[in-house]
Amino acid sequence: MVRSTLIVRASDALPLAASVDDEPTEQALQEHKQQAKLIFRRITPNSEPLCSIESGQYTLHYLISDNVVFLVIADKSYPRKLAFSYLDELSKEFSTSYGAKVDTVRKPYAFVGFDTFMGKTARIYQDTRTAGAAGNSNIEKLNDELQDVTRIMTKNMEELLWRGDSLDRMSHLSTSLRSESEKYRKSARNINVQAMLRQYAPIGAVVFIVIILLWWRFS
Repeated sequence: MVRSTLIVRASDALPLAASVDDEPTEQALQEHKQQAKLIFRRITPNSEPLCSIESGQYTLHYLISDNVVFLVIADKSYPRKLAFSYLDELSKEFSTSYGAKVDTVRKPYAFVGFDTFMGKTARIYQDTRTAGAAGNSNIEKLNDELQDVTRIMTKNMEELLWRGDSLDRMSHLSTSLRSESEKYRKSARNINVQAMLRQYAPIGAVVFIVIILLWWRFS
């Protein structure tokens, strides 16, 4: 079940919009909303654009698009595919309505009027039954990136709180490791070639001199 939604600017974590939650929901999610603020502070230009962070009975899913972070707090049992479809739908509408203004606003919750669209969309995605019957919604139009939810990075809130883990791209790290590995392989080949030259160069020089002497003697 979709519980609450937060939208912030990625570059400085400025709140742009949020769902209007009733008092019981606000109280129940108080700790998790604080955790969401921690996530916003940990986001960097190299952070994963799609990520799920498990925290107790809830999971915090976020999507980064055009310098905006869209985060939803949902029940842990709520399907990730639906959570990211919901966020994708929000991001497209938000980009259409406010995309050109995102980098220029200075006051928090400058786009508070977006809560109307969030509320309407959240009701469609409120549970798996209504979401599954949403007809022409994004659920039936997910792109390849959202279809393969196994590629979305999953972390645990404790890792962020106690180990200070970042939200940087694993693919970025993997690329760096491959680059370093290739660099070391080239260095190893060069060292092997130099070693062979040092080992066999004197013998080659002697053989060359002998050949020259023999050619001169019998020519």
